[in-house]
Amino acid sequence: MNQKPDFIIIGAMKCATSTLHEQLALQSGIFMSELKEPNFFSNDEQYARGLDWYQAHFAAAQADELCGESSTHYTKLPTYPQTIERLQGYLPEVKLIYVMRHPIKRLVSQYVHEWSQRRISVEINQAVNSHPELIDYSRYTLQLEPYFKAFGPDRVLPVFFERLFHTPQIELERVCQFIGYSSQPTWQTNLEAQNVSNERMQSSGWRDFLVEAPGLKQIRQTLVPKSFRIWLRGLWTMKERPELSAEQTERLQDIFDQDLAVLGRWLGMPLNCAQFELNVLEAPEIRWSQVQSMPVPHP
Repeated sequence: MNQKPDFIIIGAMKCATSTLHEQLALQSGIFMSELKEPNFFSNDEQYARGLDWYQAHFAAAQADELCGESSTHYTKLPTYPQTIERLQGYLPEVKLIYVMRHPIKRLVSQYVHEWSQRRISVEINQAVNSHPELIDYSRYTLQLEPYFKAFGPDRVLPVFFERLFHTPQIELERVCQFIGYSSQPTWQTNLEAQNVSNERMQSSGWRDFLVEAPGLKQIRQTLVPKSFRIWLRGLWTMKERPELSAEQTERLQDIFDQDLAVLGRWLGMPLNCAQFELNVLEAPEIRWSQVQSMPVPHP
């Protein structure tokens, strides 16, 4: 049986997509890929593995289960320009879930992640100037418009991180209704948040080996004082939350307010950086309203 995903969480990066993935995986009748981010349709090296490799991630699903995966690389334009064409060719009827949050807070969280992975080493204000993807991945209309043109707005569910945090059960029910889940889902409150950036440490191959190597853990805990272990861990830990300068913050607000004005029109609600959380949380519902007339080519 060649099982395919019925839905995909396509992003955005650092918007609690990992937590949503795990919560859906806990619901009876929903199968989520064990590899949370296959990145099959975005990354050339993954796509080159072929459809058999991709389908293998859903081979363990039962015939009556809804299948899903979560790959935030799918909304990382212009980094991965072939994603939507590949997706549409293989999964023309797939349902797509896009999670958004305050664009500047998302950017800062991504910076912490990239720093921890050693992909960015400069301080945040310099990084914003030299790494345009930090801005692009928070320009939600840039990421969404190609999906609307390829699939139509009715196949893309808008979800906000802030509402997912404040009313998780309600948002989980929204997601499940969208994907066609007929049972009553339950948000598991005892599940720890996944991929929390402010708890990340910088990657280190030799450190990770010493931490994970069989037998060394007991020796380390017995012979190395806890105070020294905490100090040593701090060498790889970001000491303070990165701070954007006033000038950089003003610049980013100008950029994102332009994008949020369009997103707000699409959703029929006011949106800007200054009142983002308030407007998102007080909105009676989150749905597309003024993008239904966007022309969508038929496959």
